[in-house]
Amino acid sequence: MATNDTVIWTLMIVVLVVFISQSCVHGESQVPCFFIFGDSLADNGNNNHLKTPAKANYLPYGIDFPKGPTGRFTNGRTFVDIIAELLGFENPIPCFATTRRPKDMVRGLNYASGSAGMRDETGTHMGANVNLNKQLLNHKLQSSTLLL
Repeated sequence: MATNDTVIWTLMIVVLVVFISQSCVHGESQVPCFFIFGDSLADNGNNNHLKTPAKANYLPYGIDFPKGPTGRFTNGRTFVDIIAELLGFENPIPCFATTRRPKDMVRGLNYASGSAGMRDETGTHMGANVNLNKQLLNHKLQSSTLLL
């Protein structure tokens, strides 16, 4: 008799955990906005508009991404795309280089740039990039315009 009760309680807990996890994934956004800083692991198209060979806006990049090659240095989504989805965002966070609508900027921006690094000179042998200091400056300038 005790084993039947244990099985029932275990099943009830498993069902409860499944329902809770589903509401977390498909529920409201867990955070109001998401700002991304980084290098090629997080870049989603900022390098497309720079004078650099460090670009990923052509095949085979993006073959598993719904919109094809976008500038992501992967064949599909980046890890920040996956994190954004888990946080409740419906669409990937837009890249800073092409986003001009305040509505999109309020939910977050991706400042990452392939070949960038923490030091200003990192990756400069590959041409232009947006290093961490420039990414932070862009964010500071962008944030100040949103506050006005």
